[in-house]
Amino acid sequence: MAPPPRARFNVSKERFPEYFGSLKTQTYHDPTSRGPGFHSLRTIAWNPLGTLIATGSTDKTLRVWNPDRPNVRYSTELKGHAAAIEKIAFNPVKDAELCSVSSDGVVKFWDVRTKAVINEVKGLGDAFTLAWCPDGESLVVGNKADNIFVLSPTQSTPISSHQQSVQTNQIAFCFSGKKIFLTTGEGRTKILSYPEFKPILRFSYDANTPFTLNGHTSSCLSIEMQPTARFLATGGSDSIIALWDATDWICQRTLIDMTGPVRSISFSFDGSFIVGGSDEGAGLEIAHTETGDYVYSVKASGPCPVVAWHPSRYWLAYTDSSGLKIVGADPDRR
Repeated sequence: MAPPPRARFNVSKERFPEYFGSLKTQTYHDPTSRGPGFHSLRTIAWNPLGTLIATGSTDKTLRVWNPDRPNVRYSTELKGHAAAIEKIAFNPVKDAELCSVSSDGVVKFWDVRTKAVINEVKGLGDAFTLAWCPDGESLVVGNKADNIFVLSPTQSTPISSHQQSVQTNQIAFCFSGKKIFLTTGEGRTKILSYPEFKPILRFSYDANTPFTLNGHTSSCLSIEMQPTARFLATGGSDSIIALWDATDWICQRTLIDMTGPVRSISFSFDGSFIVGGSDEGAGLEIAHTETGDYVYSVKASGPCPVVAWHPSRYWLAYTDSSGLKIVGADPDRR
């Protein structure tokens, strides 16, 4: 396992282009992976310390990489899913506990140190999304029938299930774990209590109508809470990222320079920078969260649908046609 990350430091908007442009980009190639280009890798996730990064693929491959050792022989392959892996996430309070969800309807909990499956939940349908509660004691998994399951990492059956009346895509928690955000096919985002799944806010002019964030002209696909909890970001099939003030739920600004549906969103560890991934276009555009100004373009030969900033460094992981890449990881550094 890689050593713990160094102490955090912050880079200003003005210094960021020069600093980020000086970083090297490392490729992590899995020669055993079988898939049509960038469609092979579906999901990536850092562990809480940023010492490991996991990837999940359409060919059922689940792999955990040490960012300091890019050769595949230093990675760990986890086997067991019978279909494409749709989403993975590390337990936010346990550095070696990884959860994976597959379209085979099975959620698996792994100890990445021993490669053991420590728990699994079956029969969840065509599951494709998951999100951990910040305390690491529970998580939610959604399937394509718009049913949301609450799971425990130690129980083999769901704690509860909550059928949604509209198409439900990605899910995110607030940092207290008391609210949950659900993006929908209507372009809206629902704000519900957790674990009750009850509407928290209602419109002042109509007490019978739950309040929703309505910032997209078509399906809302992705969502991410800023680490400072000031903004909630939502991404849509309209190629827009909307930034919502998490106090009054007013849209503060929109980022409109993306090409294609916004499949993933990620904030830097300090919340200062934001990037979105899409399966159209080429490369990535990093924006300054506070102003909305674009500060750096990551060049790529094709689309980069999945993005994830390191939890404590200005390292950016993303996927393209060649697999996983990390801007900032440099195995030769001393």
